[in-house]
Amino acid sequence: MTRAQKVEEKFFKLLMILATYFILAILAIIIYSIFEKGLKSISWEMLTQVPQGGYYYGKGGGILNAILGSLALASGATLLAFLIGLPVALYLNVFLIRHKRMISIIRFLLDLVWGIPSIVYGAFGFSLLIFFGLQTSLLAGILTVTLFILPIMIRSMDEILSTVPVGLQEAAYSLGSNKSEIAFKIFTRQSFSGIITAVLLSFGRGIGDAAAVLFTAGYTDHLQVCSPGDLANGITRQK
Repeated sequence: MTRAQKVEEKFFKLLMILATYFILAILAIIIYSIFEKGLKSISWEMLTQVPQGGYYYGKGGGILNAILGSLALASGATLLAFLIGLPVALYLNVFLIRHKRMISIIRFLLDLVWGIPSIVYGAFGFSLLIFFGLQTSLLAGILTVTLFILPIMIRSMDEILSTVPVGLQEAAYSLGSNKSEIAFKIFTRQSFSGIITAVLLSFGRGIGDAAAVLFTAGYTDHLQVCSPGDLANGITRQK
């Protein structure tokens, strides 16, 4: 290595180090600012009470309804996305394993819709409500959130399932297993930890972008009890 090459290597190494510490410094400043301004505003009452009249203008109450609503939206959407996403990911890696071109097209389309902002899905769900003359409801919000976390669920599971050794699948065939048994008994067990990771990633996206479906799911300052019929109709009973 010549002297010029050594100087060039040291220069770019120094540049990478400076860039790394610069990003870390910005992250530290953001985290410090959030905690420094936020911790003194958080109280047990804020986390355990529903908003009272004029809460957003500095009056009493808390954000319990928003916390529970976000959890309900994200949990329901994650469960629904899991029930749809796991069979799709298994189908790609077991039943379509020989159709490489088809798999590539499906993966490309999933990556494409993954990048669509959640607010677009929220506007789409709200537009459908208006078009069909429906009321806002938790079910409508869950369905909308499911739409934008489903590509994440499928692609995350797909990446994990694609790492299962081909030899394991061939050994299962040699023992007389069919494709369904291989998919649900072998692939899921081999990729269980990765599937859990996919579920957590989807849940994080769902709860982080729950505000995007505010006009679809609706909003209330009260804790409410919903029956299965009320869930679909958006009709609730006050406690």
